[in-house]
Amino acid sequence: MVYFLRTMADDPAPDPAKPAAPAARAPKAEARDSRPAEAAAPPPSPPKNYAAVIALGALSAALLLVVIVLWTELGARNSTIVQRKNRLDQLQADAVVLQSQLDESKAGSAALQKQMDDAKAESDLNKAELDKVKAASVELQSRLDKALAKAADFETKMEEAKVASIKHQGEVDVAQAQTAVLQTQLNKAKADAVQFQAQLADARAQMADLQARLAKFQAAAQPQKPASKN
Repeated sequence: MVYFLRTMADDPAPDPAKPAAPAARAPKAEARDSRPAEAAAPPPSPPKNYAAVIALGALSAALLLVVIVLWTELGARNSTIVQRKNRLDQLQADAVVLQSQLDESKAGSAALQKQMDDAKAESDLNKAELDKVKAASVELQSRLDKALAKAADFETKMEEAKVASIKHQGEVDVAQAQTAVLQTQLNKAKADAVQFQAQLADARAQMADLQARLAKFQAAAQPQKPASKN
Protein backbone atom coordinates (compact mmCIF):
# COMPACT_ATOMS: atom_id res chain seq x y z
CA MET A 1 0.00 0.00 0.00
CA VAL A 2 2.85 2.38 0.90
CA TYR A 3 4.63 1.53 -2.34
CA PHE A 4 1.42 2.17 -4.23
CA LEU A 5 0.97 5.55 -2.54
CA ARG A 6 4.64 6.50 -3.27
CA THR A 7 4.14 5.45 -6.89
CA MET A 8 1.01 7.54 -7.10
CA ALA A 9 2.86 10.47 -5.47
CA ASP A 10 5.73 10.18 -7.97
CA ASP A 11 3.33 10.06 -10.92
CA PRO A 12 1.71 13.32 -12.02
CA ALA A 13 -1.75 13.86 -10.62
CA PRO A 14 -4.55 13.10 -13.05
CA ASP A 15 -6.17 16.07 -14.65
CA PRO A 16 -9.94 16.04 -14.00
CA ALA A 17 -10.55 17.90 -17.26
CA LYS A 18 -9.34 14.97 -19.31
CA PRO A 19 -11.97 12.43 -20.38
CA ALA A 20 -12.10 9.15 -18.59
CA ALA A 21 -10.50 6.04 -20.05
CA PRO A 22 -13.79 4.42 -21.15
CA ALA A 23 -14.18 7.24 -23.68
CA ALA A 24 -11.44 5.60 -25.74
CA ARG A 25 -13.82 2.81 -26.55
CA ALA A 26 -15.96 5.14 -28.61
CA PRO A 27 -14.23 4.30 -31.90
CA LYS A 28 -14.99 0.65 -31.36
CA ALA A 29 -18.61 1.52 -30.82
CA GLU A 30 -18.55 3.58 -33.97
CA ALA A 31 -16.93 0.69 -35.75
CA ARG A 32 -19.67 -1.54 -34.55
CA ASP A 33 -22.23 0.97 -35.65
CA SER A 34 -20.63 1.07 -39.09
CA ARG A 35 -21.70 -2.44 -39.73
CA PRO A 36 -24.73 -3.08 -41.88
CA ALA A 37 -28.08 -2.63 -40.25
CA GLU A 38 -28.91 -6.22 -40.61
CA ALA A 39 -25.88 -7.11 -38.51
CA ALA A 40 -26.69 -4.63 -35.70
CA ALA A 41 -26.05 -5.88 -32.23
CA PRO A 42 -28.89 -6.49 -29.90
CA PRO A 43 -29.56 -3.72 -27.33
CA PRO A 44 -27.13 -3.83 -24.41
CA SER A 45 -28.41 -5.33 -21.29
CA PRO A 46 -28.07 -3.38 -18.02
CA PRO A 47 -25.03 -4.35 -15.98
CA LYS A 48 -25.64 -6.92 -13.41
CA ASN A 49 -23.14 -5.54 -10.87
CA TYR A 50 -24.29 -1.89 -10.95
CA ALA A 51 -23.74 -1.49 -7.23
CA ALA A 52 -20.22 -2.84 -7.53
CA VAL A 53 -19.45 -0.33 -10.29
CA ILE A 54 -20.77 2.50 -8.13
CA ALA A 55 -18.74 1.21 -5.22
CA LEU A 56 -15.63 1.01 -7.38
CA GLY A 57 -16.28 4.54 -8.67
CA ALA A 58 -16.72 5.84 -5.15
CA LEU A 59 -13.59 3.99 -4.07
CA SER A 60 -11.70 5.42 -7.03
CA ALA A 61 -12.91 8.91 -6.15
CA ALA A 62 -11.93 8.35 -2.55
CA LEU A 63 -8.57 7.02 -3.60
CA LEU A 64 -8.15 10.00 -5.94
CA LEU A 65 -9.04 12.35 -3.10
CA VAL A 66 -6.62 10.54 -0.84
CA VAL A 67 -3.94 10.72 -3.52
CA ILE A 68 -4.57 14.44 -3.98
CA VAL A 69 -4.43 15.02 -0.22
CA LEU A 70 -1.30 12.92 0.09
CA TRP A 71 0.22 14.70 -2.90
CA THR A 72 -0.55 18.07 -1.29
CA GLU A 73 0.84 16.92 2.03
CA LEU A 74 3.88 15.49 0.26
CA GLY A 75 4.42 18.81 -1.53
CA ALA A 76 4.08 20.68 1.75
CA ARG A 77 6.38 18.16 3.38
CA ASN A 78 8.89 18.52 0.56
CA SER A 79 8.69 22.30 0.94
CA THR A 80 9.17 21.92 4.67
CA ILE A 81 12.09 19.57 4.06
CA VAL A 82 13.63 22.06 1.62
CA GLN A 83 13.10 24.88 4.10
CA ARG A 84 14.58 22.80 6.87
CA LYS A 85 17.49 21.82 4.64
CA ASN A 86 18.07 25.47 3.79
CA ARG A 87 17.79 26.31 7.46
CA LEU A 88 20.21 23.48 8.27
CA ASP A 89 22.63 24.73 5.61
CA GLN A 90 22.31 28.23 7.04
CA LEU A 91 22.87 26.89 10.54
CA GLN A 92 25.87 24.90 9.33
CA ALA A 93 27.25 28.02 7.64
CA ASP A 94 26.61 29.98 10.82
CA ALA A 95 28.27 27.19 12.79
CA VAL A 96 31.31 27.37 10.51
CA VAL A 97 31.43 31.15 10.98
CA LEU A 98 30.98 30.76 14.72
CA GLN A 99 33.68 28.07 14.79
CA SER A 100 35.99 30.40 12.87
CA GLN A 101 35.16 33.23 15.27
CA LEU A 102 35.66 30.83 18.18
CA ASP A 103 39.05 29.81 16.82
CA GLU A 104 39.97 33.46 16.38
CA SER A 105 38.70 34.16 19.89
CA LYS A 106 40.77 31.26 21.20
CA ALA A 107 43.82 32.59 19.39
CA GLY A 108 43.11 36.09 20.71
CA SER A 109 42.48 34.67 24.16
CA ALA A 110 45.79 32.79 24.00
CA ALA A 111 47.54 35.98 22.91
CA LEU A 112 45.85 37.91 25.71
CA GLN A 113 46.78 35.17 28.17
CA LYS A 114 50.38 35.39 27.00
CA GLN A 115 50.28 39.16 27.35
CA MET A 116 48.78 38.76 30.82
CA ASP A 117 51.48 36.26 31.74
CA ASP A 118 54.16 38.61 30.41
CA ALA A 119 52.60 41.53 32.25
CA LYS A 120 52.39 39.45 35.44
CA ALA A 121 56.03 38.38 35.08
CA GLU A 122 57.07 41.98 34.48
CA SER A 123 54.92 43.06 37.43
CA ASP A 124 56.58 40.44 39.63
CA LEU A 125 60.00 41.62 38.43
CA ASN A 126 59.08 45.23 39.09
CA LYS A 127 57.72 44.24 42.50
CA ALA A 128 60.97 42.45 43.32
CA GLU A 129 62.96 45.48 42.19
CA LEU A 130 60.62 47.70 44.20
CA ASP A 131 61.19 45.52 47.26
CA LYS A 132 64.94 45.83 46.72
CA VAL A 133 64.60 49.58 46.34
CA LYS A 134 62.46 49.72 49.48
CA ALA A 135 65.04 47.66 51.38
CA ALA A 136 67.82 49.90 50.07
CA SER A 137 65.71 52.93 50.96
CA VAL A 138 65.20 51.62 54.49
CA GLU A 139 68.94 51.03 54.82
CA LEU A 140 69.69 54.47 53.42
CA GLN A 141 67.10 55.96 55.77
CA SER A 142 68.80 54.20 58.68
CA ARG A 143 72.17 55.51 57.55
CA LEU A 144 70.67 58.96 57.09
CA ASP A 145 69.19 58.84 60.58
CA LYS A 146 72.58 57.83 61.96
CA ALA A 147 74.28 60.58 59.95
CA LEU A 148 71.70 63.10 61.17
CA ALA A 149 72.22 61.90 64.74
CA LYS A 150 75.97 62.27 64.32
CA ALA A 151 75.50 65.68 62.75
CA ALA A 152 73.24 66.71 65.62
CA ASP A 153 75.86 65.38 68.06
CA PHE A 154 78.58 67.27 66.20
CA GLU A 155 76.42 70.37 66.19
CA THR A 156 75.86 70.02 69.93
CA LYS A 157 79.55 69.54 70.48
CA MET A 158 80.28 72.54 68.25
CA GLU A 159 77.87 74.63 70.29
CA GLU A 160 79.50 73.38 73.47
CA ALA A 161 82.90 74.11 71.93
CA LYS A 162 81.74 77.58 71.00
CA VAL A 163 80.52 78.16 74.55
CA ALA A 164 83.76 76.73 75.92
CA SER A 165 85.74 78.83 73.46
CA ILE A 166 83.88 81.93 74.55
CA LYS A 167 84.48 80.93 78.16
CA HIS A 168 88.12 80.21 77.43
CA GLN A 169 88.34 83.45 75.51
CA GLY A 170 87.22 85.24 78.66
CA GLU A 171 89.69 83.27 80.68
CA VAL A 172 92.36 84.04 78.07
CA ASP A 173 91.50 87.70 78.25
CA VAL A 174 91.74 87.57 82.03
CA ALA A 175 94.97 85.62 81.78
CA GLN A 176 96.33 88.07 79.26
CA ALA A 177 95.39 90.93 81.58
CA GLN A 178 97.01 89.15 84.49
CA THR A 179 100.02 88.40 82.31
CA ALA A 180 100.28 92.06 81.41
CA VAL A 181 100.16 92.97 85.09
CA LEU A 182 102.70 90.30 85.88
CA GLN A 183 104.84 91.46 82.97
CA THR A 184 104.72 94.97 84.36
CA GLN A 185 105.60 93.70 87.79
CA LEU A 186 108.37 91.59 86.26
CA ASN A 187 109.74 94.52 84.40
CA LYS A 188 109.66 96.52 87.62
CA ALA A 189 111.28 93.64 89.46
CA LYS A 190 113.96 93.46 86.79
CA ALA A 191 114.57 97.14 87.11
CA ASP A 192 114.69 96.78 90.90
CA ALA A 193 117.05 93.82 90.47
CA VAL A 194 119.35 95.91 88.30
CA GLN A 195 119.24 98.62 90.91
CA PHE A 196 119.81 96.11 93.65
CA GLN A 197 122.72 94.64 91.66
CA ALA A 198 124.19 98.12 91.34
CA GLN A 199 123.67 98.73 95.04
CA LEU A 200 125.11 95.27 95.73
CA ALA A 201 128.15 96.09 93.62
CA ASP A 202 128.58 99.35 95.53
CA ALA A 203 128.13 97.48 98.79
CA ARG A 204 130.66 94.88 97.71
CA ALA A 205 133.07 97.64 96.67
CA GLN A 206 132.53 99.36 99.97
CA MET A 207 132.98 96.04 101.78
CA ALA A 208 136.20 95.39 99.90
CA ASP A 209 137.43 98.88 100.77
CA LEU A 210 136.47 98.35 104.37
CA GLN A 211 138.18 94.96 104.39
CA ALA A 212 141.30 96.53 102.92
CA ARG A 213 141.23 99.32 105.49
CA LEU A 214 140.61 96.77 108.22
CA ALA A 215 143.56 94.74 107.08
CA LYS A 216 145.81 97.81 107.11
CA PHE A 217 144.49 98.75 110.51
CA GLN A 218 145.15 95.31 111.91
CA ALA A 219 148.60 95.32 110.35
CA ALA A 220 149.36 98.64 111.86
CA ALA A 221 148.00 97.63 115.25
CA GLN A 222 150.24 94.56 115.70
CA PRO A 223 153.70 95.11 117.37
CA GLN A 224 156.72 94.68 115.23
CA LYS A 225 158.89 91.66 116.09
CA PRO A 226 162.66 92.18 116.39
CA ALA A 227 164.79 90.88 113.70
CA SER A 228 166.56 87.68 114.57
CA LYS A 229 170.36 87.54 114.72
CA ASN A 230 172.20 84.96 112.76
